[in-house]
Amino acid sequence: MPDSPPGSSARSSPGRSALRVHPGARLETPLCRLAQEVAGLAGWRRYGLAFVLGALLAGALPPIDMTPLIFIAFPGLLWLDEGSASVWASARLGYVFAVGFFIAGLYWIAAALFVDIGSFWWALPFAVLGVPALLAFFPAAALLVTAAIGSRLRLSPNARICLFAVAWAAAEWGRGHALTGLPWNLVGYAWSGGFPGSLLVLQSVAWVGIYGLSFLTVLAAALPALLGTPSLVPLPVWRRMAPALAALLLILLPAAAGAVRLQLFPTVSTATWLRLVQPSIPQTLKWDPSAAEANFHRLIELSASPSDHPIAAVLWPEAAATFLIERDAARRLAIAAVAPKDGYVITGALRANPPPGPVRQVWNSIEAVDHEGAIRARYDKAHLVPFGEYIPFGDFLPIRQLSVGAIDLSAGPGPQTITLPGLSGFAPLVCYEVIFPAAVVDPQSRPEWLLNVTNDAWYGRSSGPFQHFAIARTRAIEEGLPLVRVANNGISGVVDAAGRVLARTGLDAVTYADIALPEAGPPTLYGRAGDWLFLVLLIIGLASVVIRRRRSAD
Repeated sequence: MPDSPPGSSARSSPGRSALRVHPGARLETPLCRLAQEVAGLAGWRRYGLAFVLGALLAGALPPIDMTPLIFIAFPGLLWLDEGSASVWASARLGYVFAVGFFIAGLYWIAAALFVDIGSFWWALPFAVLGVPALLAFFPAAALLVTAAIGSRLRLSPNARICLFAVAWAAAEWGRGHALTGLPWNLVGYAWSGGFPGSLLVLQSVAWVGIYGLSFLTVLAAALPALLGTPSLVPLPVWRRMAPALAALLLILLPAAAGAVRLQLFPTVSTATWLRLVQPSIPQTLKWDPSAAEANFHRLIELSASPSDHPIAAVLWPEAAATFLIERDAARRLAIAAVAPKDGYVITGALRANPPPGPVRQVWNSIEAVDHEGAIRARYDKAHLVPFGEYIPFGDFLPIRQLSVGAIDLSAGPGPQTITLPGLSGFAPLVCYEVIFPAAVVDPQSRPEWLLNVTNDAWYGRSSGPFQHFAIARTRAIEEGLPLVRVANNGISGVVDAAGRVLARTGLDAVTYADIALPEAGPPTLYGRAGDWLFLVLLIIGLASVVIRRRRSAD
């Protein structure tokens, strides 16, 4: 059944939707008429538009980077919610909106299955539809909470907008922490791409983190929905445009603060030079025994190319060494031969329990090999990918993980700082460990830079690698630390402590890049306090809801 009868409007159910319209209000502007038409949609038109608006929201994120789409997606959603006849109707609307958002934003997950589609064809529906269907419960909960509280307390439209932004941001935080967490494509990442001026706004994460920026972004994007709210009496232009002006201030003030921050912290390079090696080995060949020698030779050849600068470390991507370094002395010595004198080759590698016993445990690791062939440091990935590196409830699910190997990978202890002679301390991060805010450095031993090794070749030329790079870039700003990213097929690059991209490789390019490591910035407010500042923002948002309710009651 439709959530509102054909021809009806939000006025038939005051107090239930995200924006309440006064029963005696009259239409004054084209936006008011548009809002009423959208609210009056029912059946497949209502849910079809919700799905399309969710997909449009994904277009605000990398690689499309059409950030202004947030000002279409969120007002459209709230206008649709005017036609919700109950809190559960609001939840259903939010669910369909979120399914559209996650299908459009995470479609690339299915690309990994095509590496071995003969074995994993059955998982395609889960990758394309199942993951979005599960993640969509979080935004649905945000609309449910907004509708339930707004209806019970009979909040004013302004208060409901603020409550909606709080609920949405809290739902994103929940998505980033529930079970193993997946804080991918948070709304705040709409400022992480190439849209003009986005880097200025993105500086906000140095103070409030990506969840805090999501709150501010959703609030700014939702406020223009008030332009579609009719009033009892004609309003002066400034009063009618107040929501748009408030939204503009929510963007311009952080942008102005970001501009100041960028001026205060210019890029300063150190004397430490690093070589980023991007072999671009196709995933179909990466673990092929017949291609192993050719793959290894490509890494060695790129690493041994002459340089105009003294290289301190050669950096290889995730699982670049497809053999067990500790158990393969010949290849370990071949790696040592291309290591700089008094320097290192730092590579992603699989690591097993120490020889000579049989392999019983395997870790996805980073290992540093010096020019004599000694392994000087190692880090074991702590945040493993469900179904990719281990099978949740593996005793009950008769399936194997997507990555190579017959056993689940083991998890390491967590963030740490590796310090080697001649190389400043760095925080190693394997693949998607870099997507977790406030979980990338050891707070007891602050590093000088972040090293993210990854292999995005699973996802081809999809949105995935571009989104991953943008997310990793945001961690640099949050922590005030430069980021060095080494990817098998791209996107590799170097980002300074303020998020400026100093070097960037093309996707699928077989290449290397010699770069001077940028200096670390001072510890950021977010780096010190983490998500506590985000909690403060939510409390301020809820306080605004209470204050506005009291004013409307008076």
